[in-house]
Formats: sequence, structure tokens, C-alpha cells
Amino acid sequence: MATLKEIKGTTIQFRDSDPEVYAGSWSSGGALNSGRSLLGGFGSTTGAGGNIVFGGDNPGGPSPSSNYAITESYNGTAWTEVGDLNQGRASVSGFGTTTAGFAIAGNYSGAPAAGSNNVESWNGSAWTETTEINSARIAGVATGITTSGLFSTGTIPGSGTPSSTILNESWNGSAWTEVGDLNQARRDAAGSGTTNTAALVFGGRNPPANTTGLATNELWDGSSWTEVGDLNLARMLLSGSGSSTAALAFAGNNPTPGRLTQTEQWNGTSWTEVAELANARMGAANGTLGSSTSSLATGGETTLSPDTQTVTEEWAFPTGTALQEGDMWFNSASSTLKGYAKSTPAGSWASAPSMNTAGAFFGSLGIQTAAVAAGRYSPAGQQGISESYDGTSWSEGNDLNTARREVGSFGTNAAGIICGGRPPNGTAKTESYNGTSYTEVNDMNTGRSDTMGNWGISTSGVWASGYTTTEVNNAETWDGTSWSNATVVNTPRSYAAGLGRSNTDGIVIGGYPARTIVEQWDGSSWTEVGDLNEGRASWNSSGTATLGIVFGGDSPPKSVNTELWNGTSWTELNNLSAGVGGNGGTKNGSANTGLSFGGTNPPYTAQSEQWDAPSAVVTVTTS
Repeated sequence: MATLKEIKGTTIQFRDSDPEVYAGSWSSGGALNSGRSLLGGFGSTTGAGGNIVFGGDNPGGPSPSSNYAITESYNGTAWTEVGDLNQGRASVSGFGTTTAGFAIAGNYSGAPAAGSNNVESWNGSAWTETTEINSARIAGVATGITTSGLFSTGTIPGSGTPSSTILNESWNGSAWTEVGDLNQARRDAAGSGTTNTAALVFGGRNPPANTTGLATNELWDGSSWTEVGDLNLARMLLSGSGSSTAALAFAGNNPTPGRLTQTEQWNGTSWTEVAELANARMGAANGTLGSSTSSLATGGETTLSPDTQTVTEEWAFPTGTALQEGDMWFNSASSTLKGYAKSTPAGSWASAPSMNTAGAFFGSLGIQTAAVAAGRYSPAGQQGISESYDGTSWSEGNDLNTARREVGSFGTNAAGIICGGRPPNGTAKTESYNGTSYTEVNDMNTGRSDTMGNWGISTSGVWASGYTTTEVNNAETWDGTSWSNATVVNTPRSYAAGLGRSNTDGIVIGGYPARTIVEQWDGSSWTEVGDLNEGRASWNSSGTATLGIVFGGDSPPKSVNTELWNGTSWTELNNLSAGVGGNGGTKNGSANTGLSFGGTNPPYTAQSEQWDAPSAVVTVTTS
């Protein structure tokens, strides 16, 4: 039951009827005439003449490694071949409408590393070569319209070893001008935007480390790029559509488990996982193919045979007001206060694939389907072993530079931070993770160990409490480059848990010895908030500062308990199948999707469990 105090500060909206739950759906559309991947596209709707796709590659087709010049137009039902490009190409991007658009750069058949600065203009029936970009590239990102657009990132050709770039060029309707570079070099990314003054670029990869995708997202304001909310799932060779404030990201490659079905929607602040594609794919048409509420996924390499496919799916989103997590409103007819939440007590734990090496006290990064366990303690002692999880299996990757246990950690499987730990007791060492390897960066101000009481992303995080020679209340914030001392927590503790996404917002939870105390961080001070139902330490978490779960731990004995935090109070949910302490967890996951892995049972275990809870509309009772 929510009280008036609990909902204070939440916007209460009056509605004639209940809004649509934030979801959307994909449905089957007409098949392309020519199956291909790495093709470009543009358009605004799925209606008559709504979209154009062009170029692409079909490695398994009749002409191996051929770059197509073929252009097809979609009328909402079927694709029709129209005027060919003057230069066939793959890894091509585009922006515009069905009557005025651009095909930009790409690589030519027979010379895949040559790349191009070529631009062709579409007038609704034919292509004409027009003003070239300044820097030839492959696999860049195009956003905008023919009078105002951007072409960003990509691979610089002719460099031998695959590379990526931060280059960004602005189009004003007559000329290309190099403007502010991105913060993250990348290729095979996606983007959204309708002008040269407002755009997003998200996902991709940064060669030569091609083994994983990026989750980072950057916003262009007309003069510079700013890192904003990460994708929930890191990926490359993905597709996108929409504007800088309302976008869609879908499909791609991780590369494990391989081709993806996941779809995420951007609301101007954060990404929300919505309905998945029916067909996993990567390298689908990339360009401004619609909006965040009406879009197409077409072509690409799928899991079907033949590999390069003709399959098209159409995205539709409720036309009415869509609910987002945390929304509350009055139904004016019944005067009933309702709210939308992403986790309910109906959630449950199920067995997941085991890790390769049993252990406990890991650094934990990522989400349920893209997680990392870095370092550990096992019968062999402390280890630098790093394992990654793709939703299907665990695989070993590059080790930490310093073997250790009981570390702090935050971030995603593509961009994370591992800090502190032991031995020696209370090291200050910090390492950054780029999805492949670990690099030593600036040390903490105060070395410490023995906590999961940290949270954040790779550019904004917090470590609170821990152990040196005794339990401490030290706190430090991370800004992406260095650590700064912060106000100390009210209660010293070690082996705490944490929930949050930035260095200005989060909670530190419980800790040794079996504490129930929870403290909230607002960027400057700590405030005690609602206590846990069960005091415990050495456990883990998944979610945000306002909606998350904690699970496992030493109470003692080893706890099976799961508790849900709603921003004010804790509710006991369904239990783990086995009590475990020192377990890892996907802290950057959510309250409705989480993963618990390893820990002490005892003995040390490699067991993993997966948490899933449905979305729900709930009635809120006030008092």
C-alpha cells in the first residue's frame, strides 16, 4: 500500500481511460525482392511509398561479396524495385524521405577496404551524384533530412587494421562541414535525429577490439556531444530510427549470443526494453526508417536460411498516452489512483547456466543477458579471472591486471569499473573495462575492500563504506576519470549492497554485521530511509535508486530472500532456490530482470539463477 508520503512529488494525471502500457509490437511485413545485409534506408512511415532501401551485400548470393545497387520502395504491403544507385555499395547509410534523400559513403564491390566519400541524392525516382563528404568512410551513421543532417563515426578506409573514428560532418543543404567530434570512436553504430542540431548515436563497436558491442549513447546539441543514458544491451550492427528525444534501437549483434531480437525505446532520458523482433538479425537497413512509434526492420543477416534475408517486420506503438515505469494517474470515471510498475511479487527465480569457475566476491557488471564477473575468491585463493555471460552461456575472457576479491564494481558489459578489493587488504587500484580488456586508471583516494555498496555507470559512480582494518563510512565518487572524496555515510559498514545509476543518486543497503539500515545519497548528503525486512551482508542487487531488488547474502545463515525497493519501502518477494552469500549480480539490470551468480553456499558455487517479473498496472491505495 502506498501512502500519501510515498507518492509525494509524483505527478498525478487525470485520464478518461487507462493509458496503454509501455510496450509496442512487431508484425510481419512484405519481403524484399533481394535479400541482403548492410543496406541503407530512409523514410517516415510504413504506409504507401513510406520507405526506401538501397545497396547492401549478400555474401552468400549468386555473386559472392557483391555490393548491390538495387533500390526498393515499400508501400506498406510489398517492396518494388525502383531506380538503381549509380554506385553499388554496402555498409551504406542514408537520411531523408521517399522523395528527397541521400545515400552516403559505404564500400564498393571488389574493394571492401576502399570506402567512399560518395553521396547520391534521391528525388523520388532516380539517383544523382551530389556533394561528397570530406572524409571517406565505411559503416557510419546518417541522421537528418536533405536540408539539415549529420554523418558521424565509421571506419576510415585504407588504414590496414580495421579502425573506427570520432569524425562528425554537418550538412546544411549545400555543403558538408567537419564539426565537433564524438567522445567514443565507433563503427557499425545506429542513430536518430531530424536536423543537424539534434541527434543521437548509440551502440556500435570500436575495432580492433571487435569481440563485443558498445552500450554508450551520445547526444548532439549542434556544437558538441554529451554521453547520456546507455543502452540496456550493448550491441553492434544494430538499427535505429526516430529523433534525439524519441528513438528506437533494435536488432544487432553482441556478438554472443549472436544476432539479436531486443528492442529498446528512448524517451529523451533513458532506454526502456520493449517488445522483441520475431527474427533475430544484424546488419538490417540502417538510416532514418521511421520514428520511435512507426518503423521497419528489413533485411540483414538472420538466424534463418539463407543467412542474408528478405524478412521485413513493422513496428507499431500505441497512439494514445503510453505508461512508463513509475507513472501514476487518476481514472476520472472511478477516481481510482493507479500506477505502472515493472516488478511485482509474481516474479520468480529460475535456474540459469553455471559459471566456468566457482567462486565468490566478484566484481559485477551488466544486465541479465549481458553480464561480467571480474575477479573472485575460490579454493585456489584470489583470482583475476573474468567471465562474461550472453544470456546462454559463460565464457572466460581477459583477466584483471591485478588478481583480487571483494572489489567494488559498476557499469555495463561494454564499459565498466572495477575498484578496490584485496589483497593487499584495502587496495586502491581501479581498472576500466571496455568489453574486452581491463586497463589500470586512476586509483581511489582510500583503498578498501569488502563491499558491493557501489553503483553507477563507467562515467559516473559511487563507492560507499567498506573495510580497511575495520568497517568504514568513507565514500567516493567517480566522474569517468578520477575519484573524489564525498560526505561519509552515517553508519560504518562492510559487505553492503547498492542501487543507482549515477554519482548523484543512489542507496547503500544493509551490510556487516547483518544490518537493515538503508541510506540514500543525493549528491551531497546521506539520509536514512526505509529499513530492510531482513538484515544481511555479502549480497547483490539489480535495478535503480527508486526501483530495484536485492537478493541472497549472509543473514546468517545464507539467505534465499529477495526484497523489492519501490523508492520508499521494501517488500519481500519470491526466494532464490538456494541460500547464497558473496554472490554476483547484475546491478545495472532492472527490478524485473536480474541475475545472481556464484557465491558461497557453502562451499563455493558456480550456480546462476535468473529473476523475471512481469510488468503490471497496479491500484494504489492512499492513507
